[in-house]
Amino acid sequence: MTVASFAGRPFLSSDKKSSGKLLPIIDTHQHLCDFERFKVGWCTPPLPRNFNMEDYLEAVDGLNVIKSVYVEVGVAPENRRAEALYAIELCKDSSNPMVGAVIGADIGSADFEEYMSEFKNSPYIKGIRSGFRSSDELLNDQVVKNMRILGSMNFSFEFSLSPKWLPQMAELTGLCPNTLFIVEHCGRGDPQAFYKPWQKFLSNPELDQQIWLAGMEAISSKKNTACKISNVVTQVLDKAKDLTAKNLAPVINECFNFFGPDRVMFAGDWPWVLKKVELANWVNILKEVIIKRSDEDQKKLFFDNALTYYRIKE
Repeated sequence: MTVASFAGRPFLSSDKKSSGKLLPIIDTHQHLCDFERFKVGWCTPPLPRNFNMEDYLEAVDGLNVIKSVYVEVGVAPENRRAEALYAIELCKDSSNPMVGAVIGADIGSADFEEYMSEFKNSPYIKGIRSGFRSSDELLNDQVVKNMRILGSMNFSFEFSLSPKWLPQMAELTGLCPNTLFIVEHCGRGDPQAFYKPWQKFLSNPELDQQIWLAGMEAISSKKNTACKISNVVTQVLDKAKDLTAKNLAPVINECFNFFGPDRVMFAGDWPWVLKKVELANWVNILKEVIIKRSDEDQKKLFFDNALTYYRIKE
């Protein structure tokens, strides 16, 4: 059954063939959902069921995914340590591609350094992801202190927040020059702000093109930042009509323009990507968008940059 199309051509949800060369891939944003173990709470996955490593291996079959990085799934605070240990055990298992993990932590906690010290010498824990309740919280003294602690431990910080808050995040990034900040999901750039810039899109700051562009310009100006290319496929409202490389290209290309080819990384966002397409379809769409870029830059996006930013051995 045809579920979507790109570049004016239909593709099948079961089609595992890639557009162009079969590049090696490091998936920098892979989730797993275990409701029995953790009761995932921050977001509803595509189906009310577990998504385990066996499911992920099926999703990446034929895509040449060499390695992957686990990203926390917003478990309850009392389960964060257990989730981190769970991810470490999966990274130790050579039967799957996971080689690193971004774990959950409270970046505003007074106990932050003590909590992170347990993972300081782990080769598998690469950084943390944490949320904020307001833009003012970004520049809280405790947050600034803990961000600097992250850098001293060689951990990175990943974030997904409103484009309105990107200028404040850029200010925080400037206060912590020895910490790597990774912008997730194209900074929440909405492709519809480029091809449907009317009606509610003009009045909703979350979807405003100029707010996003200004925010991305601010955050990308800090050299201790990188950007994950993901989430654009799940933003579209009508996957049958709107999910095309042409529609998604403006956000993706602007990310390249702001960060350059050395600071962008492919991110699958599985299983949440399944809200609109299979992981293979997202890979194909992205390859279609970047098809005219050099082979070197394509490989940087899908593989090389992740080696650097996640300190992964080939």
